[in-house]
Amino acid sequence: MSSVAVLTQESFNEHRSGLLPEQKGGEYLDEALPTYKDAFPPLPEKAASPEGTQETANAWTSKLRPLKASVITQVFHVPLEERKYKDINQFGEGDQAKVCVDIMHKTGAHLELSLAKDQGLSIMVSGKLDAVMKARKEIVSRLQTQASATVAIPKEHHRFVIGKNGEKLQELELKTATKIQIPRPDDLSNQIKISGTKEGLEKAKHEILLISAEQDKRAVERVNIDKVFHPFITGAYNKLVGEMMQETGARINVPPPSVNKTEIVITGEKEQVALAVAMIKKVSEEKKKNATTIAVEVKKSQHKYVIGPKGNTLQEILDKTGVSVEIPPSDSSSETVILRGEPDRLGQALTEVYAKANSYNVSSVSAPSWLHRFIIGKKGQNLAKITQQMPKVHIEFTEGEDRITLEGPTKDVQMVQSQIEAIVTDLVSRMDYTEISVDPKFHRHLIGKGGVNINRIKELHKVTVRIPPDNEKSNLIRIEGDPQGVQEAKKELLELASRMENERTKDLIIEQRFHRAIIGQKGEKIKEVRDKFPEVIINFPDPAQKSDIVQLRGPRTEVEKCAKFMQKIVAEMVENSFSVSVPIFKQFHRNIIGKGGSNIKKIREETNTKIDLPAENSNSEMIVITGKKANCEVARNRILAIQKELANISEIEVSIPSKLHNSLIGSKGRFVRSIMEECGGVHIHFPTEGSGIDKVTIRGPVEEVEKAKQQLLALAEEKQIKSHTAELRAKPEYHKFLIGKGGGNIRKVRDSTGARIIFPTADDKDQELITVIGTEEAVQEAQKELEELIKSLDNVVEDNMSVDPKHHRYFVARRGQVLRDLADEYGGVMVSFPRTGSQSEKVTLKGAKECVEAAKKRMLEIVDDLDAQVTIECVIAQKFHRSIMGPKGSRIQQITRDHNVQIKFPEREKKLNLKTKPANGEVKEPVDPNAPKKCDVIVISGRKERCEGAVEALKALVPVTIEVEVPFELHRYIIGQKGSGIRKMMDEFEVNIQVPAPDQQSDKIAITGLANHLDRAKEGLLERVKELQAEQEDRALRSFKLTITVDPKYHPKIIGRKGAIITNIRTEHDVNIQFPEKNDENQDQITITGYEHKAIAAKEAIQHIVDELEEMISEDITLDSRVHARIIGARGKGIRKIMDEFKVDLRFPQSGAADPNLVTVTGRPELVDEAIDHLLNLEEEYMADVVENEAKMAYMRPPGGSAASMDEQRGPSKGFVVREAPWTTGNEKAPDMSSSEDFPSFGAPVATKTSPWGPKRF
Repeated sequence: MSSVAVLTQESFNEHRSGLLPEQKGGEYLDEALPTYKDAFPPLPEKAASPEGTQETANAWTSKLRPLKASVITQVFHVPLEERKYKDINQFGEGDQAKVCVDIMHKTGAHLELSLAKDQGLSIMVSGKLDAVMKARKEIVSRLQTQASATVAIPKEHHRFVIGKNGEKLQELELKTATKIQIPRPDDLSNQIKISGTKEGLEKAKHEILLISAEQDKRAVERVNIDKVFHPFITGAYNKLVGEMMQETGARINVPPPSVNKTEIVITGEKEQVALAVAMIKKVSEEKKKNATTIAVEVKKSQHKYVIGPKGNTLQEILDKTGVSVEIPPSDSSSETVILRGEPDRLGQALTEVYAKANSYNVSSVSAPSWLHRFIIGKKGQNLAKITQQMPKVHIEFTEGEDRITLEGPTKDVQMVQSQIEAIVTDLVSRMDYTEISVDPKFHRHLIGKGGVNINRIKELHKVTVRIPPDNEKSNLIRIEGDPQGVQEAKKELLELASRMENERTKDLIIEQRFHRAIIGQKGEKIKEVRDKFPEVIINFPDPAQKSDIVQLRGPRTEVEKCAKFMQKIVAEMVENSFSVSVPIFKQFHRNIIGKGGSNIKKIREETNTKIDLPAENSNSEMIVITGKKANCEVARNRILAIQKELANISEIEVSIPSKLHNSLIGSKGRFVRSIMEECGGVHIHFPTEGSGIDKVTIRGPVEEVEKAKQQLLALAEEKQIKSHTAELRAKPEYHKFLIGKGGGNIRKVRDSTGARIIFPTADDKDQELITVIGTEEAVQEAQKELEELIKSLDNVVEDNMSVDPKHHRYFVARRGQVLRDLADEYGGVMVSFPRTGSQSEKVTLKGAKECVEAAKKRMLEIVDDLDAQVTIECVIAQKFHRSIMGPKGSRIQQITRDHNVQIKFPEREKKLNLKTKPANGEVKEPVDPNAPKKCDVIVISGRKERCEGAVEALKALVPVTIEVEVPFELHRYIIGQKGSGIRKMMDEFEVNIQVPAPDQQSDKIAITGLANHLDRAKEGLLERVKELQAEQEDRALRSFKLTITVDPKYHPKIIGRKGAIITNIRTEHDVNIQFPEKNDENQDQITITGYEHKAIAAKEAIQHIVDELEEMISEDITLDSRVHARIIGARGKGIRKIMDEFKVDLRFPQSGAADPNLVTVTGRPELVDEAIDHLLNLEEEYMADVVENEAKMAYMRPPGGSAASMDEQRGPSKGFVVREAPWTTGNEKAPDMSSSEDFPSFGAPVATKTSPWGPKRF
């Protein structure tokens, strides 16, 4: 800790002059000067007084932010030796912190960790009772080290511990709450590792040994001994049973106290087992004979102290006295403790039991529940101080109770109790609380945006305010802190709440399209409304919400006034937003606009409307007028009048029933557009749909209007005649048969009747409905024909036909695909073939008579094709097979469909090992060199003429290779970046292009592909070569380079501001201009690269600039520095204007310059003179203002009030003077005030060094 000396403003003013107010004449009086110790009091000693400590704590706790009170708080201590994570350097981070965060997420409890002086871990757990219990269990298992043990049983017994599918092992782990690790079968170890609590270890070990004993071939003896005598058999800390096992060599398994079993299992050699059984029975009989019991009452809460940590106290009593202490189970309400042992030892044991029971004490401290969080402190710091000193004391806070429970050793509890009582007394004496009731709907307004309101009240009145969260639905607000501050905060909060109760929220419905207009550009218009009604908050919805609701909130009367005002604005906008579209022929638009827009501007101003014309490149002829309805009509008539003057335009109205309008317009206006285009671009305007108006307007040239009228009426009459409609139904499976293959059936009906027949699409809900449209007679005739067809389809018949069994497989193959296709095509006809294996030829067809006949006919055609089927071979080299197949076999599938054949490609040729010799002296027949290889033979099946056609098609797909001569140096340009160029050509011409490797230096490029593609590809490649050669020539011409020598001082001027001048030269002359780098030898050389004539032109342009610059002069003038800022202007606007106007360059002096009034003007002589005159005039004008302002400021100074005047009266300041300073009484040197070492700035790093002031503390 460090202390800070505070110097007030009043004392500083006195010290600054070195004189007290009443001293005159510049003499110092020693007694009036402050001493060094008064001005710079020494730092306090490390051991602060208790009162001082208490004050610091109080001052600190009074500024604490409120914490939510927890339901329950528990603090406990984990000693260093039991900590799982002992890395002290990583406290608060690393695995331990991650475990704590995970526990908090899992249980919902809050954890606070702190380190005690002994490096033990103090943990404070806060939250609901069940959450605290869960968290404590997790902490014990995850932050405390787990006990572990190993048990050795024969390897062959491990499988019995695991059980079927690991069920036994899972059951054992669940039952004992431990983790059991059994070595893998390939591991020779027989050690089973158990980890968990000590109690669980005992249980698991016992169970595993039992399982092993049962499987052991050696003798197993089970002895039933009363549970109460087990402690005498095991002895304290299992010493006796260990001695027995060592003496006899047998294994004795005594169930642990927590397992309610009386059976003791002994395993080993028969003699060993018999000896161990005899010893156990002897001990048991002796205790039964000699032991007596006494029962004593011990408070249930003290039982745990008798048991001790992990049962150690019970073992200790047994070891000291030989008496067993029996404690009732924790779930029992009994408080009776039974002591069993030798009569002469029971007294000593009873004394031990009472001593242990009373070694711990439970006490409580009265403390109002609202003070609990102040006692705990920020992040539990106050409580952590106490628990670190007394780690054995458990402190528990319970929400809603005005007490704190303490539990632990009696002396420690008393000390902690006195400390907490002192804290409570202090807090009660200087703190108060009150509760006020405020409607929850006002809570968020009391808090304010980002907590600004509530934070202001907290800071101002030094109080904490707890406003309940929304989910609590409470109206109580609690204020805690200094009594006076609590009352002031209460008053202010109630005033705010009462003001809000008078507030009103009103929703205005305003169409979203008006929101932007009301807000205005950059919010200018809404700002005017808000300035007019400052107490009203206006909230517009987010544009993405598509909402029309605008919310007003504020005092009732102001909200009403604001609502009326905004409704008036909206009404005006609605009135001004009427829109009308006027169709005007495109050729007359420029006449309506007028010269320089004079006509359209005049109409806009006189009618007060907004008139929008379509873009020149648009096909639209509509001019849109927006404004008040009456004004829009006037503007419309004026525009139409201009068109009428320019052309012989006529407008007529035709009456056509509104029900026919949609059919006349057609899909997307197709019909009406065709009439307008045919009739010289007339305009046909239909009334709005649903209006019921029959009148249609036609406008345009007189002759064309008449022609359009005749066509429109004729079309309407035709639509009226043909508007008859009829509907009929048929099963969806009949539709394909009614339509017929390729629409043949339905086409016949249409051609014979003239009616239009519409079948339902896949998206239609009603799949059975068929619609017939046309004239009445045509519809009736088509309906009659379709009904007859449907009736015949409903008449189901069964028929038979003979099909040779050898063809059956073709029909039923691929899961009956052929039969499914027949059913789809012929009205769902069912075809049944005899079972596989029977030699029957009978095939049954069932369905509508026409469908059955058609299907039968088709099947006979298929059989005929199968009978006429031949198989021929087509020899094509295997290397071309993949190319013939095409992407995903697309080409071969197309040939199969087109020629109705089956094509089978051979297996790929396997590479033979030439060194392999024939087995068993087998001699292979010589191969005919002219015979085709099997891997090259493609087999085609089908009708002979179709197979031949397929062979031709396949051979046409065999790729051909040609070579094209292309200069080697162009190859890389043909390939392109990452092969993009060659890929593009291959995709475009559907060929493969092979470019030779660079090391071959070959000019030949190979093109492989179909014969009909090669010519195009060759032409394309040669065309690309021509382009590249042309580019090469152009590149050579563009690479002409020349240099120009220019003095480096002119380079910035040639480049221009942000490179504007040089960019303009580069663009205008299409050249590259390179200025020298900083390290170049020739700093005056500028390089120009491009076409020769353009490079020369660019050089001339640069030379012209240089010539002008050489003519320029620089003159220095003196301008008062006080007017520089005004001449420069905001962001340099003024100086730029002068430089642009006079074509000169101005340079003002930098801060700290030798002559702050010197300004340099550079430019052509005549322009420099004009600029200087202008600057001197500005100086004269601005100086008058400067002098006037300085005169005003002189009058505004208070008399004798300035520090300067005081200094003048007193003479030079002597600085801050003190008496008895260390450097006056000893050999120490006075601190140097100009030194950053002795007087460092805040935040500046300072090297440490020894000084009279002692070591620095940072």
